[in-house]
Amino acid sequence: MDAWLVCSTLGLLLSLTGAALGSGDDGWSMKVHSEVRGIEGYPVVLPCTFSHPQHSQHSSLQVLWRLGHGAGATVLYRCTSRPGTPTCEPGPQQDQRYRLEGNPRQHDLSLRINGATLQDSGRYYCRVEVQGREHVSFEDKMGTRLRVEAPPKILTLAVEGSEQSGYTALCRVQGSPVPDVQWLGPDDLLEGALVGPLSQGSSAHFHTVSQLRDVEPGQQYTCSASNPLGKEQATLYVLPPRPPMSMTGASPPLLLLLSLSLGAKVLLLVGMGVWVVQGGALQGVSCWAK
Repeated sequence: MDAWLVCSTLGLLLSLTGAALGSGDDGWSMKVHSEVRGIEGYPVVLPCTFSHPQHSQHSSLQVLWRLGHGAGATVLYRCTSRPGTPTCEPGPQQDQRYRLEGNPRQHDLSLRINGATLQDSGRYYCRVEVQGREHVSFEDKMGTRLRVEAPPKILTLAVEGSEQSGYTALCRVQGSPVPDVQWLGPDDLLEGALVGPLSQGSSAHFHTVSQLRDVEPGQQYTCSASNPLGKEQATLYVLPPRPPMSMTGASPPLLLLLSLSLGAKVLLLVGMGVWVVQGGALQGVSCWAK
């Protein structure tokens, strides 16, 4: 068997089993899955098992799970497993979405993430530290890539432009894998253009914007988004532009009538006020005369 075939077979086995091995000559080893897929809103488990030398069986163990590698990594979960206790106690500020699914005393560090979101996608690393005089730590080097998937969700559907420049319909969609967007007109399928993300950041990888040019007022258009997990549609009706309301465009007789009407009300109110004041003064005088 040639060397190329041996290397290819070995690489395939590693990718399937997700084995991440450290310096196993001192009795340490660790296995994780190279990739785990989850569904948005549902719990997901990242498997991680390890073995360690016999002399560390009766030592306290600290378990860490990190998102990312290096200086920019974020510690998501940390707990301490003490000898004689079946649980691993997390810190007081621990996010309750994360919990240890496995038992470190049984060589299982698997992490459970409740209510997975698209932003949870990334590469995770598990680590175990042996507390005591000989502080020893071990973690996998490959990590586990978490891919959270979600059905399409139409975030916004709107129209931009003017009568002079023309109207364009915009459909902003979220999903993973990124949804395929189609436009449906009153009669048949329309040709739309996909646009890149509106903003940068981790969430931008799951958003896409499709635009449909030359939208005609008085018509309705449907944005249809689909991926392997589902399909969603939203329909937009473009209202015809309304003529601007201008006071200068009103007929003079109408303006005159409104002015006369308003003037009559003002004069009537003033007259009533004078009548009330005068009446009150007269009553006051008559009472004073008594």
